[in-house]
Amino acid sequence: MVFRRGQKVEVFQKSADESWESYMDEYIGLHGIITDPDATINDPDALVEVSLEGKGTHRFPQDCLRRLED
Repeated sequence: MVFRRGQKVEVFQKSADESWESYMDEYIGLHGIITDPDATINDPDALVEVSLEGKGTHRFPQDCLRRLED
């Protein structure tokens, strides 16, 4: 899946990537908007910047995100 700037996404699961920190568990289930996508598809090392509703902007591995319908 290719993420594009402005796309709505959900942090739907914990990532298997080593960049996932335990504090990120609180973000599971939250929705946000892609602010800085990475051009590498399906690469868990390629972090995607997401602005989460009420929680600021964070960088997440791609395997914890899923696109929401507009």
